[in-house]
Amino acid sequence: MLVELTIRRTTTSPASANSPIDGIRILALLPEKWHKDLRQVNGDLVIRIDTADDTTSDEIQAMVTAALDDPALGQWRLRACHTLDSGSSGEGAP
Repeated sequence: MLVELTIRRTTTSPASANSPIDGIRILALLPEKWHKDLRQVNGDLVIRIDTADDTTSDEIQAMVTAALDDPALGQWRLRACHTLDSGSSGEGAP
């Protein structure tokens, strides 16, 4: 399953507003076997995940939501989970 997640900060903290550290923390809490790519887009974290198996988008959302329950990540919430075609690059998409 190939998905793209959008994760948005719910509070503003000037000290860490543009820090990639929270994104790295989120990646570390997700299954190691997943292939993951992290980007920052307009203040949101965008994570592309390829599970390389039959994991469903609902299961991915549940795992990401559980990871975001970590107290260190309490200011982040999952805003979107889009299933992508295996050939999607995401480049130039509307």
